[in-house]
Amino acid sequence: MRRPLTPALKWSLAALAALLLFLGTALLLAQRWLSSADFRQRVEAEAGKALGVPVKVTHIGVTLWPLPGVALEGVELRTRQPLSVQRVELRPAWLDLLLGRAAISTLVVRRAVLPQQGIDALLLAWQKLRARDPQAGGDLPLYLLPRRTVLEQLSWVSAKGKTIVLQADIRLDSDAWPQRLELRVLQGRLRGAHLELERRAEHAWDVALKLAGGTVQGRLDLQPAAGAGGEFVLKGELQTREVELSQLTAPEPSAAARAAQPLSGRLEASTTLDARARQPSALLEALQTNSKFTVRQALLQGIDLAKAVKTVGVSRGGETPLDTLSGQVSTRGKAIELQNLAASSGALSATGQVSVSPSQRLDGRVSVDFGGAVGMPLLVGGTVDAPEVALTAGAKIGAAVGTMLMPGVGTGAGASVGGRIGEGLNKLFGK
Repeated sequence: MRRPLTPALKWSLAALAALLLFLGTALLLAQRWLSSADFRQRVEAEAGKALGVPVKVTHIGVTLWPLPGVALEGVELRTRQPLSVQRVELRPAWLDLLLGRAAISTLVVRRAVLPQQGIDALLLAWQKLRARDPQAGGDLPLYLLPRRTVLEQLSWVSAKGKTIVLQADIRLDSDAWPQRLELRVLQGRLRGAHLELERRAEHAWDVALKLAGGTVQGRLDLQPAAGAGGEFVLKGELQTREVELSQLTAPEPSAAARAAQPLSGRLEASTTLDARARQPSALLEALQTNSKFTVRQALLQGIDLAKAVKTVGVSRGGETPLDTLSGQVSTRGKAIELQNLAASSGALSATGQVSVSPSQRLDGRVSVDFGGAVGMPLLVGGTVDAPEVALTAGAKIGAAVGTMLMPGVGTGAGASVGGRIGEGLNKLFGK
């Protein structure tokens, strides 16, 4: 026999039914209002005004799962190469809304396609907008930053048409600084890479990166500007272990692309980072790094050092297997400087220095010991993709003299002596 409902339980059920009816009616009205053409056009106009480029939205509606929010579908920023997003979901922080504060709990971006040329055009349009009206397109207030941002299958297309697909999950602390970041590369270059950042102190994060069969671990410190016009300072220390270089530098994850890389082998390195800029977005361009590295079981593509020594001439193509290659590398933006290079493999050893310009041109000098030739000085030139080595002017003179005196035997020795004479003349005349 069922017990009759108590008056208190009846009132509770009635109140719950009334609340559900109210919420259902409110969501229905919100859906009709948000999906109206008038509201959609107002959103397009305000977004275009803030960004400086035309914005098109196909549909705006209400999403219910996992929490109620607003969904925009078919979003397109009409730059010269359009930036498009299949779906954007905004889920408000309901407790803040009930207290009268606007705040976004979660931002979800699904299937965005972002060509680099479109990004550049958007940034240029935004800069022009700020130049005309400094108050327009201002920075987003901190309380409006999403506490969690989820990127699902975001595709970035490089200026050369190469696509990288990734997904990410970014969570902010109560002070709007990143608390945790997780990023995975799903397709394209560095496919399979997995990055995790975890906040450990006020402005410090632990770094754990898996890529190219190895790991990069360390710590990053970002000090904010002390005041208006001050500089943001980024510092860091990273340890690299067992990273396959050819997989790291290949433009796409294929065996053919890896085989075409100028250097392969397992990389171990200790790296320090330093950058200073007035805007956080400019830190990457200002980044400077210094690394001590060792590459084990290395293969140098495009240069045959042994052939260059044997033929006493210009060498293009071929390869040089090395047991180890070590040295120091410094980067300043896109410029690279290799110093204190030391390579060894059986009867061959080499030392030297090489610089790589932003246009990928090589300029350096290597001294090679091989067979009967000791300290054979070679000039390094060409490009990263097509390197070449040749004897220095002094070495060529020495090789010619050596060949005349002892044909077939004195070439290598003469080149070595000629190289040392050339170095002495350069030092004497300051060249």
